[in-house]
Amino acid sequence: MAKKHESRYNGVLIVHKPQDFTSFDVVAKLRGILHERRIGHGGTLDPMATGVLPVFVGGATKAADMAAAQSKEYIADFALGWASDTQDSTGTETARSDIRVTTQQMQEAVDKMLGEQDQVPPMYSAVKVNGQRLYDLARKGVEIERKARPITVHEAELLTFDEQTQRGRIRFLCSKGTYVRTLVHDLGVQLGTYAVMTGLQRTKSGSYTLEQSYTLEQIEQAAQQDTIASLLLPTDSLFQMYPAVSIDEYGYQRALHGAFITPEHVTDFPQQRGALCRVYYQGEFWMLGRVDELDRGGLALFYEKRFR
Repeated sequence: MAKKHESRYNGVLIVHKPQDFTSFDVVAKLRGILHERRIGHGGTLDPMATGVLPVFVGGATKAADMAAAQSKEYIADFALGWASDTQDSTGTETARSDIRVTTQQMQEAVDKMLGEQDQVPPMYSAVKVNGQRLYDLARKGVEIERKARPITVHEAELLTFDEQTQRGRIRFLCSKGTYVRTLVHDLGVQLGTYAVMTGLQRTKSGSYTLEQSYTLEQIEQAAQQDTIASLLLPTDSLFQMYPAVSIDEYGYQRALHGAFITPEHVTDFPQQRGALCRVYYQGEFWMLGRVDELDRGGLALFYEKRFR
C-alpha cells in the first residue's frame, strides 16, 4: 500500500501576489518552491490585482474555504469617462462619455455604495453557469444572463479624486464574492457616466494584512535558506476571533472519532449554543468546535472541522 504523503510544512503563508499572476499561478509556483502538493489559496484575485493572498499549506488547506468566506479590504484605482468589456482598463473600450463629475458628486455616490446589495457578476469572471466559466464564454463573444448575488459593502471611503483627470482611489471593505471592478462600473452608472478600474490591491483578507505578506522572491530565498517555517503562521491564526478551549484525554479520544464532548472534559467551555471555538489538546490546535444542544438536553462541544 502506498505511503500517505506527509507534509513538510503546515500553516498559512501570506503572499503578496504580483500583478499578472492568477491565484492559481501563485499556488503552482509555491508547489515548486516548497515541493509540497497540498497547497490552496483563500480567495481568488484577478491577474491585474496585487496584495494579500493567504495560502494554506499541508493540513492547513482544510481551512482555505473558511478564509475565502471572510471579508476583504481593497484599494481600487479608477478612471471615469469610459467603459470596457472587462470593467477594468485591461479590456477593450466599449463606450465613452464627456460628462464631468465633481468631488462632491463623487463623495455622495461613494457614500451610497454602503450596505447589502445584489451584484451581477461580470462576464469576465470565474463564475460557472451551466458548468461553463463566464470568462470562457466572454472570450467567444457570448454574453448570457447572470443571476445577481447578495454582497455587502461594509465600508467605502473615497481616498482621492482629481476633478481635472477624473481619476481617483477608493477603499472598500466588502463581503466574499464581491467584484470590485463591478462596484466601480456601477459607480459610473450611478454618476451618469462610465467608470473602469485601473488598479487593485487587496490590503486585507480577514485579519491577515499586507504587512504580514511576503513576495514570491522572499519565499524562494527562504526556501533556499531552509527558513520557510519561520514565514508560516499557525492554522489557528485564521480563527483568532473565536474563544479557545482545551480538551482532556477523554475528550481527545472522542474528538478523534468525531463524537461530541461534554462540558466536564472541556476547559473554558462556552455556555452559548452555536458558539464556535478553537479546540486545543496538550497545547496544540486540534480542531474547530461548535457548542450545540444534545437530544437529551444540555450543551456539548461538537466537531466542526479538523485540521490535523
